[in-house]
Amino acid sequence: MLELKDLPTTGVLQKFAERYPDADITAVSSFLHLLRVATDLSIALDACLSKHGLLQGRWWVLILLMREETQTSTPSVLADKAGVSRATMTGLIDGLEQSGLVERVYSKNDRRSVSIHLTTAGQAKLDVVMPDYYHRLRLCMQGLGEAQREQMHQMLDLINLGIPELTK
Repeated sequence: MLELKDLPTTGVLQKFAERYPDADITAVSSFLHLLRVATDLSIALDACLSKHGLLQGRWWVLILLMREETQTSTPSVLADKAGVSRATMTGLIDGLEQSGLVERVYSKNDRRSVSIHLTTAGQAKLDVVMPDYYHRLRLCMQGLGEAQREQMHQMLDLINLGIPELTK
């Protein structure tokens, strides 16, 4: 992933706006700042999780399984919920299975039908990771009060509504 470390100044954006009249300087600046912070958050989350031998993909699979009442789901449902391809999910499951954190459970009636189950070791891993994650997340977000967090949610929801405009 490319990380734009040097965000453009207002002066640079003004030059672009002179050349490209559709450029809304504050919209561009806000968008790039949000993208920069999102990238930094993702990198920081990977650093936090790597202390526990995980990266985001595998961690999210464990979380998705823990959220299920039976701690079991199918690979296709996990892929849909994680927003990845089925092939990517297969790779994530393979790694987690090799680590003993999940297990494949085959249907007795149809060996082609498989479910993924969070193992005791997988739950134990989460029981170590999650308190550290929540502690670090609280520290990361401590600069925002409850009202500011609610405002942030509302603003992010509005931005989310505009995302389809980027894909047209």
